[in-house]
Amino acid sequence: MDMRVTPRQKMKLVMVGNGMAGVRALEELLKLAPDLYDITVFGAEPHPNYNRILLSPVLAGEQTLEEIVLNDWAWYADNGITLHAGFKVTEVDRVHRSVSASNAQGQAVQVGYDRLILATGSNPFILPLPGHDLPGVLAYRDIADTQAMIDAAATYPHAVVIGGGLLGLEAANGLMKRGMQVTVVHVADWLMERQLDKVAGHMLQASLEARGMQFRMGAQTAALLAGDTGRVARVEFKDGSTVQADLVVMAVGIRPNTALAERMGLHVNRGIVVTDTLQTVTDPRIWALGECAAHRGIAYGLVAPLFEQGKVLANHLAEFGIARYLGSQTSTKLKVTGIDLFSAGEFMGGEGTDEIVMSDPAGGVYKRLVLKDNQLVGACLFGDTVDGSWYFKLLREGRNVADIRDKLMFGESNIGDVGHQGQSKAAAMQDSDEVCGCNGVNKGAICKAIKDKGLFTLDEVRKHTKASASCGSCTGLVEQILMFTAGGDYSATPKLKPMCGCTEHGHQAVRDTVKAQKLLSIGSVFKFMDWRTPNGCASCRPAVNYYLISTWPKEAQDDPQSRFINERSHANIQKDGTYSVIPRMWGGETTADELRRIADAVDKYKIPTVKVTGGQRIDLLGVKKEDLVNVWKDIGMPSGHAYAKALRTVKTCVGSEWCRMGTQDSTQMGKDLERAMWRMYAPHKVKFAVSGCPRNCAEAGIKDVGIIGVDSGWEMYVGGNGGIKTEVAHFFAKLKTADEVMEYTGAFMQLYREEGWYLERTVHYINRVGLDHVKKKILDDAPLRQALWAKLQAALDGEPDPWFEFSKAQVDTRQFEPVTLV
Repeated sequence: MDMRVTPRQKMKLVMVGNGMAGVRALEELLKLAPDLYDITVFGAEPHPNYNRILLSPVLAGEQTLEEIVLNDWAWYADNGITLHAGFKVTEVDRVHRSVSASNAQGQAVQVGYDRLILATGSNPFILPLPGHDLPGVLAYRDIADTQAMIDAAATYPHAVVIGGGLLGLEAANGLMKRGMQVTVVHVADWLMERQLDKVAGHMLQASLEARGMQFRMGAQTAALLAGDTGRVARVEFKDGSTVQADLVVMAVGIRPNTALAERMGLHVNRGIVVTDTLQTVTDPRIWALGECAAHRGIAYGLVAPLFEQGKVLANHLAEFGIARYLGSQTSTKLKVTGIDLFSAGEFMGGEGTDEIVMSDPAGGVYKRLVLKDNQLVGACLFGDTVDGSWYFKLLREGRNVADIRDKLMFGESNIGDVGHQGQSKAAAMQDSDEVCGCNGVNKGAICKAIKDKGLFTLDEVRKHTKASASCGSCTGLVEQILMFTAGGDYSATPKLKPMCGCTEHGHQAVRDTVKAQKLLSIGSVFKFMDWRTPNGCASCRPAVNYYLISTWPKEAQDDPQSRFINERSHANIQKDGTYSVIPRMWGGETTADELRRIADAVDKYKIPTVKVTGGQRIDLLGVKKEDLVNVWKDIGMPSGHAYAKALRTVKTCVGSEWCRMGTQDSTQMGKDLERAMWRMYAPHKVKFAVSGCPRNCAEAGIKDVGIIGVDSGWEMYVGGNGGIKTEVAHFFAKLKTADEVMEYTGAFMQLYREEGWYLERTVHYINRVGLDHVKKKILDDAPLRQALWAKLQAALDGEPDPWFEFSKAQVDTRQFEPVTLV
């Protein structure tokens, strides 16, 4: 008897719809049962699966269509999936189990199925106004709509967006970035009334108005009027007023796309009605998920619930039969044109609820927490959403918050044992804590993937874990996890290397000896440490001189002759023997009077070249040495120390004072940092940068200290380097106030001054001692941090400007006297 088992013939699985929810279900299915089905997918759009959420950045010009593709053409082929892109399903025969479709070119396809998935999504709602079918009137739903808006923005100046929800505001923002003047028409009294309360809605409107967006609130649209060319030209309101519109975008909501299901005879009520297994109640061979499905009377439109549905659906298609979808408790964490918003639960309050409210309109921060029976039941956050996920966790778990009620408004970091104590939130999270709510990925899964697969980039983490691949709101958290997990261990002690041939001692030994023995002169160091060469050399003398004056400021005597020629002349010598002069401009800001003085000096001393530097300063190149003193005097500006192992520049963007995107006053912060530390000598040159928002125009991520403004305050990065080998700075701390930025920056600089080796940049110092060592001394030890900052201020107090205080700065002015040839 032949006992061989005949292989099971693959079943035919057909999916109508090629969107995020449906394709996620197929991904989950392929993990569980990769060989169970022959899979065919029909997609109405001529594209592979893409991230619909990221259409707004594409419209704004921040991303390309290629960058938002989730599953490219090769993915379908690699997984044996037949994709009919650009085909619209016209009929489903439930009796004979076949699907018929056609495309715009008239091609027809018919495919049989054993099991069928309906993932038809939703359709944008078009207001049935007179003129709604005019050229120039669009919805905002897919790639074709986005491209049409981009094309219109290149030709026409005026746009009207009808609808003040998230989609409408993102459309308006994108069109503004494309150069259009945009008016948002909204029938309600405040924006995003389903996600925000009245106060937050009005704060959002004020922020957007400050960026140039115009609004018609409480307005009812009566008709869309055509111009001479037949294209839409104006929007008319019921009060008789009109507004100019070369483009009208309707973003007034979506409706589940159930037309096909209705033709098939399936039960439809606010969507295709499904059970807890996502099967349609009419036909057990047919499943539905996503925006077209109605589960327990609810059609979900957020990504996280739809992906949860995909996992349950895959479980049943793989014939495991054990999963159930019981509905989702949703939160909304959004970023509208650079403004962070979060809402969850019953944030509008109501009978039997209490409210804790913090409102700071000037600071752009608003928080409303709603409690009932000592449980958090709702939250609405504007501007500062860092604790949104924590509030949602409390809300979801139903935790009694009576014991922390007095601290609840101030966030997780103020609740003792659950806080992150001012450090990276990612480092303080437990492995079981959820990082990506859209995809249900916790910290442990991300860390494991990084370690097991050797991941080093955000894109790699997204590919292997899906974390940060959907709405993107957890990107910062994922990057922090990536940074401390893949950053490497730099705590090993380097092999001892002598400073130079004059001694067998290394830099650290010299530093330690200067401090332990309180040596105050180069000669005493050479004698005590038995230097081979009594007077040292050009390598060791500058290093020992620096160790003396940085360890014992105002006690050790600076030796100008042990400095390099640039620091003796206080200007940069050039290859032709002339010098470069770069006056200091606080935070890169200058005045007309300063510019006139510079221009006059250029003309007077016939300086051949004037150049703007990468650090936002003006460089005068080709100054004769004998003219240096007079050039400094005529310009009348402080030394830029562009020649020294010192603080060079503090690069800034214009920040919130001028920029529509700015969240913090970066220019003022940069000026304050520079004024506090401009006289500071260090082991090597030091560069700062301050950006007013996460767009980071000042390139703070590659500076020795980078400060980036965020809605809740500032983020501090250290150890960046834009030199021969570019090094990205390490995230260091999240700070709330300008005073904290000053203290933490000053403490880090003083620690570097005390522990860094001469000619060792901050990146190499951190690599040598380990970032944990630096964090322990500055983040974990507040008294030490404050002491370091105080020591730096004391050391810099009274330090002279070498361009003007010659005697105090020990500048030998004889070097500037012209040489007379006899």
